[in-house]
Amino acid sequence: MAPSSRARLTVDLDALAHNFHAIAAESAGAETAPVVKADGYGLGAGPIAQRLWAEGARTFFVARLAEGEALRAALGARPASILVLDGFTPGAGPRLAAASLTPVLSGMGQVSAASAFAVSARAPLPCALQVDTGMNRQGITVAQAAAVAQSPDRLRGLDIGLVMSHLGCGAEPDHPRNRQQLAAFRQVRALFPEARASLAASAGAFLGPDYRFDLVRPGVSLYGGGPQERFDPRLRAVARLEAPILDIRNLNPGDLIGYGDTIGVDRATRVAVVGAGYADGVIRAARRQGQAFVGGALRRLYIVDMDLTVVDLGDAEAQLGDMVELLGPNALLDDLAQAAGSIAHECLVRLSPRAERIYVGEKVAEPA
Repeated sequence: MAPSSRARLTVDLDALAHNFHAIAAESAGAETAPVVKADGYGLGAGPIAQRLWAEGARTFFVARLAEGEALRAALGARPASILVLDGFTPGAGPRLAAASLTPVLSGMGQVSAASAFAVSARAPLPCALQVDTGMNRQGITVAQAAAVAQSPDRLRGLDIGLVMSHLGCGAEPDHPRNRQQLAAFRQVRALFPEARASLAASAGAFLGPDYRFDLVRPGVSLYGGGPQERFDPRLRAVARLEAPILDIRNLNPGDLIGYGDTIGVDRATRVAVVGAGYADGVIRAARRQGQAFVGGALRRLYIVDMDLTVVDLGDAEAQLGDMVELLGPNALLDDLAQAAGSIAHECLVRLSPRAERIYVGEKVAEPA
């Protein structure tokens, strides 16, 4: 039988569990609440959340309402707390209630709409409140938070169990913006003393005890991305993307590779044509700078087309059908992101369903 030309994505749930506990150890005293938005950063929110539940996670964050509904279905009877970062969007009330999802309110309009829904339903609505402490992306202002806290009628029907914010420069530990946001968030926390508090995501969880508060929200670092956007030995690679060698070619000095006339070789060169490209999630911008692991060493990526990637084989012993690691414990996630001028988050969520998916380390856990 001829070897398959299909790429293969292996999701290592044991590595995921290792990362969860590494982050929890770094954030001792705070609950570790995984972010599984964008289908678990492209790796499958259902299997990801089920394994994390087995490891002790009880609170999860998603972005969209539909993601929350899908996660609730995947977790079944497990009584997880699922927070929706989009908040209380128009018409979302009945669906949030039906799936027992908690909206993260990020604007005064959302606060008003959620309160009106809770009053009409004659039932308290669990909510989180997001406050903008300097990132200028989502959240009510600190001044608005103070006004809301001083006007209980605005929160009628709402059970604010969490106040949260998000760091804009958490990946840069010495950036002054971190301390500025921390100071602002401390003001916010004082306004809602009965609620739990959360400031740190992946990067913030590694900034030290001042940033932990009651709950940390790791995302990319759960999946192997370093908190400072470079390899971190405390974390393990969760995703391994491999694809087979479809052809081995010998090029002469001056030969061009692929489209256009900008990429070529200046010496006799052996290259492997690998059966994965940007349709599988290998970011095209990583050509020239990116590396793949083959024959026991990292080798340069020449081009990345839709379905094919060309890799410099050098003197590697390789043959047709051999698998080339394009992303994984050797071809590191953060290195690929740097080569592509991007970040680990994008490299993960761009992984395509076209590749065969294999989950290692699946566990079945009973509801707590």
